[in-house]
Amino acid sequence: MAEAISVNNITKTFPGVLANDRVSMEIEKGEIRAIVGENGAGKTTLMKILYGLYRPDSGDIRVKGEIVKLSSARDAISKGIGMVHQHFMLVPSFTLAQNIVLGVEPHKRVFIDEKALIEKVQRISDQYNLDVNVNKLTLNASVGEQQRAEILKALYRGADILILDEPTAVLTDIETKELFSMLRGLAKQGKTILFISHKLREVLEISDNTTVMRQGKVVGTVRTCETDDCELAEMMVGRETIGGRIRETPENREKDVVLNIENLSVLNSRDLLAVKNINLELHSGEILGIAGVDGNGQEEFVEALMGLRPALTGKISIDGQEVQEFSTRGIRESGVAYIPSDRYRSGVAVDAAIWENLITSEYYNKPYTNGMSLMMREINNLSDSLVKKFQVSTPGINVKAGNLSGGNIQRVIAGRELGLDKAKIVIASQPTRGIDISGTEAIRQMLVDYADRGAGVLLLSADLDEIIALSDRIIVFYNGKIYNAGFWYEGIRQVVGQLMTGGEGGCNAEDNAQTC
Repeated sequence: MAEAISVNNITKTFPGVLANDRVSMEIEKGEIRAIVGENGAGKTTLMKILYGLYRPDSGDIRVKGEIVKLSSARDAISKGIGMVHQHFMLVPSFTLAQNIVLGVEPHKRVFIDEKALIEKVQRISDQYNLDVNVNKLTLNASVGEQQRAEILKALYRGADILILDEPTAVLTDIETKELFSMLRGLAKQGKTILFISHKLREVLEISDNTTVMRQGKVVGTVRTCETDDCELAEMMVGRETIGGRIRETPENREKDVVLNIENLSVLNSRDLLAVKNINLELHSGEILGIAGVDGNGQEEFVEALMGLRPALTGKISIDGQEVQEFSTRGIRESGVAYIPSDRYRSGVAVDAAIWENLITSEYYNKPYTNGMSLMMREINNLSDSLVKKFQVSTPGINVKAGNLSGGNIQRVIAGRELGLDKAKIVIASQPTRGIDISGTEAIRQMLVDYADRGAGVLLLSADLDEIIALSDRIIVFYNGKIYNAGFWYEGIRQVVGQLMTGGEGGCNAEDNAQTC
């Protein structure tokens, strides 16, 4: 096979960090190459170098055998390299077609030729079997549709090499299977795909070869069909790892109710009913998993629980006290820890230092204040201990949170919310999204530890493996309602999958509040 792209001895340093240390690899045309590694292993830095966003300190990049200099994304695109970022770069108020051609629209004289625009997008959509509703507004499109639009945006600009950064992070099992089918089709048409992921089960399913990086170096490249998740995980972290279900189902399920929700209805940002008359109980010592395709009311549900969105109707009680009229601070002070799904929008202040983000729930409490000013020694000690405990990769606690990788930002959030062992209710929405194996293990074990100590844990995740591994009981959001898949058992995954797509398989939780 012909070589599509290669790197030779790529080195890149940042202040205090050697991100890439003489990295070399060769990728063939039509290959799906997985690149895996812990947060801070250097894979994202390498991909940004290949897309022209960073310049290497030394080393060569070859595209189709030719040495190239990539000083910008425009340079990369001109060489046939496209990148689909984990956080989509789409304008919500534009149609999918308008986003796909943004910046290179067809014109008729001085005006955009809307008819030609639609025809071109439809043609390339048909060519690569990537179905999108070209006239749909992006804000109304599903996550899967938005991702297809991002891929088409790269293909429209002539990409032969596609870099996909955590492409399944926000996808359900069904959407992931659709994506994999599309990627195999693209590979058969000669496109080369670099697949960056922490989900080893998916890496094993989709890739031809897998390159493992650790601490800025390439540990090795293996044929994916000749390895397994245990070997890859050990290559990534340098030790044996934990796999499968990590939660032992509690013997006593009849525990005190710590969170009670009655007849809760919530509107979305367009004043449409997103949560429809939900009844739900969360018990002490229970991990309740909430599955569902994004956009079925989960986000509005969690925002109502946290006082970030008003409830239209219903009651929310914590330990018997109604809190639906409380502020977010009041709810948190009632004993609720909250890991939000969108780390950039709700999780951190990107322009604030790491230590400032770590004390946002504690800065007004002793010993971190004397009532007049902050006690910096205590704050620094706390921040240093949380950074160490949650393995945040940073030169120091004064670094701005926005300068960290997405996975390390998630570690900061988890440290703030879980590090002080105070919560009696933990609401964890996508808690390990974008986090590497060791970080995922640590956060999942901490959620289990919270439940073992008697806290109630509400776990929302697009990763069904995570839901299955941790949950005592699972419910599914579909079209604003919740459906009960029941207590965990070996075959529950199929039932959850059916409920996520509106199929039968469980009971409507609205009609059976006692079991939910």
